[in-house]
Amino acid sequence: MASSTVETSDRVKLHARVFKPADLVPPASPPRASALAPPSPRSAAAARPPALAGRVDGVGRVPLRGHSADSMRLNAINMDIDGRLKEPTGTVYEDDKSHIEAVPSSENEGGELNKSNVPISTKGEKLEQSDKATVREDNGGSRSQNGPKEKIWEMEDQLIMAKAYLRFAPPGSNSHLVRELKLRIKESERVLGQASKDSDLSRSALQKMRAMGSTLSKAHRAYPDCPSMASKLRAMTYSTEEQLRAQQSEASYLMQVNARTLPKGLHCLSMQLTSEYFSLESKEMEFPNRDRVRQPHLYHYAIFSDNVLACAVVVSSTVSASKEPDKVVFHVVTDSLNFPAMKMWFLLNSPHPAAIQIESLENFQQWLPSNFSSAFRQSGVKDPRFTSPLNHLRFYLPEIFPYLSKILLLDHDVVVQRDLSELWKMDMKGKVIGVVETCREGESLNRLKSFLNFSDPTIQDSFNAKSCIWAFGMNIFDLNEWRRRGLTTSYHNWLQAGKRRQLWKVGSLPLGQMVFYNRTMALDRRWHVLGLGHDTNLERYEIERAAVIHYDGNMKPWLEISIPKYRGYWNKFVNYDNPFLQQCNIHK
Repeated sequence: MASSTVETSDRVKLHARVFKPADLVPPASPPRASALAPPSPRSAAAARPPALAGRVDGVGRVPLRGHSADSMRLNAINMDIDGRLKEPTGTVYEDDKSHIEAVPSSENEGGELNKSNVPISTKGEKLEQSDKATVREDNGGSRSQNGPKEKIWEMEDQLIMAKAYLRFAPPGSNSHLVRELKLRIKESERVLGQASKDSDLSRSALQKMRAMGSTLSKAHRAYPDCPSMASKLRAMTYSTEEQLRAQQSEASYLMQVNARTLPKGLHCLSMQLTSEYFSLESKEMEFPNRDRVRQPHLYHYAIFSDNVLACAVVVSSTVSASKEPDKVVFHVVTDSLNFPAMKMWFLLNSPHPAAIQIESLENFQQWLPSNFSSAFRQSGVKDPRFTSPLNHLRFYLPEIFPYLSKILLLDHDVVVQRDLSELWKMDMKGKVIGVVETCREGESLNRLKSFLNFSDPTIQDSFNAKSCIWAFGMNIFDLNEWRRRGLTTSYHNWLQAGKRRQLWKVGSLPLGQMVFYNRTMALDRRWHVLGLGHDTNLERYEIERAAVIHYDGNMKPWLEISIPKYRGYWNKFVNYDNPFLQQCNIHK
């Protein structure tokens, strides 16, 4: 499935193009910039509105940067123009008269959040506070990441032209020009299959590019019908764009299916651990250090998860990063189905010197609402990631831990890289939850208007549409302040209001924005870096200086569709030599 996934970072506005005779003259040797040569990355970057994801780059080039060997590339030319390739309709523009409208950014009015700068502790020192938010530069696609690609793009254009000329030859023709075109096409495809940027091109590859230019000059002299060529290229563009849309739709669907499905290896692991658990004697089922579970002066972490291996990584990374691991206490809550496996794993792999407690969701039924398992389900939503009771258990933290005053909640798709004890020591100034905001100054993305239905009068009266969104995944809670403000009751009220009319998007995050509105304290972004489960453009230094990294998104690190360059941060906390992992064929 990964091979069919098409990157959409290079986005340009498609214009049908009027070809002039000069446009169809390929570069001579040495090559000059032809009319089909792509714009420079700088100008192209300025002309890529986000709304046109998946459009065709330039005249006939599909933006498959980074996937030069993709089997879908340029196959549209093999389709017959007559009857099978449909030329797109629309206005035809000259190149020098095409315009791309700039999309203005929404004015940033800030959020309603009270920011507090809290230093992040490392093993031996405190990091200095940054006065400015780290903003990742977008230099127009992959140029800054992978180097310039002008020659790669020129070769792709040559390949398109060569295949188009080949279609002009009479059926069954085996002339010298046809044989030469086929040879040049094969050579170019081989080069493009091995190179992703200009620096990958060898001297022989550049010689092949010049040879292709010479062959195209011959073809132009043999087939000088420019209008027919222009029509054929437009038809190729249209057909390839249709294929691209179909591939993107299929890739998106398959990725969603993959993200919802438990891998076979993890299912095997749960079964093996469950079987082992029920073979234990009752006295062997207890953890050491049980007396520390209720001591409020220790550093308490809550993890709600049904994924054994993911939970193991969170626990292992937290202990490894802690300066005082003997003061760390983990409270892991899972469902009844995964409770034996979860408990067996930590009985066999103790987080010593930290203490750990494993609880089943069913142990809290006496004070949870009778309809808890179905109360937050929305009509038409079947994704278990949005309907899992474990995701909504976070709104009952004061009831689950009545003996604690502070607790830190970690999602099971995070890795802890720095000591987090400073979070317990900070003054929360009457706020309930410490968060990292996901919006950027001057940007309109990740604002409350994207999550709530502001056409509803109740929402309009209660919230500011331009307030900044913050993230779950790593949050410190003042449970005493939560109890004093009665926020669990507020959660119930919003939940009931949402049953009568659509007030928010699916999931627990919009509810969190509502329940804790104006009750949040913004933390430095280095405490919690998000995007490792969906964003391939995160900077390495930004990841490695973070206290907690979060694989939010569909590409979780335990799935085959995970982003390879981020997988190592997670893998180093998994002991792949563990006999249970070996038995279930779980490898890097």
